[in-house]
Amino acid sequence: MIMYELLTLRFGLRKTIGRFLATNMSFRVGDRCVVSTERGVELGMVLESRQLESNGTTETTLGKALRRATERDLYLYEKKKDWENTAYRLCRKQIKAHKLPMKLSEVEYVFDGSRVIIYFTANRRVDFRRLVKQLARRLRTRIEMRQVGARDEAKLIGGMGCCGLSQNCSALFLKELKSVSVRTVKRQDLRMSMNRLSGMCGRLKCCLNYEVDTSRRRCTPHRRRRRRRRSKRPRKN
Repeated sequence: MIMYELLTLRFGLRKTIGRFLATNMSFRVGDRCVVSTERGVELGMVLESRQLESNGTTETTLGKALRRATERDLYLYEKKKDWENTAYRLCRKQIKAHKLPMKLSEVEYVFDGSRVIIYFTANRRVDFRRLVKQLARRLRTRIEMRQVGARDEAKLIGGMGCCGLSQNCSALFLKELKSVSVRTVKRQDLRMSMNRLSGMCGRLKCCLNYEVDTSRRRCTPHRRRRRRRRSKRPRKN
């Protein structure tokens, strides 16, 4: 009898969450698993495991779980970090040599070595064709350039949050980075001090979105009227 198991895994530098189907294999939360993804073979950690009576799932985006990670797989995964550090230094050197107006954020090797993904930020369009040719010749693999925003860069790099968390929210648990507007700050009656409201990425903190719904319920008609009177009050010179 064929046994099916639906797995939820986290993999890659950006901590992507994906769902995969395992056949005749049993996993627990925390196990390492080698899976097939759109960008190649990856090694991820099992976040959730659920038994299926049959392969009757209607999801069409399910990937395939290949095998449980072996000791060699775990060794190659740790070795991959050394390759990424070497590729990072090489890429930064080549960017400086070609005088490209871009900032290198991170370099990621896909687990099977089929490609190298280079994350960067830039204020305008960059012609990096010569850079890609140089890197492909030196690293001998496919090069993929991916431009990211300031919030995504903070998620990639990580770092301690201003609230004291060991990592910032985007790197620790946020799956989707939603935009934060000035209206969000005004709804919570917060003073517009960019030094206090900005995160390590230079944008408004993601955590400002956490209490928007609570502040809406707390904002009674009486408080709205008082807020309007306060805004119309003439300022002292």
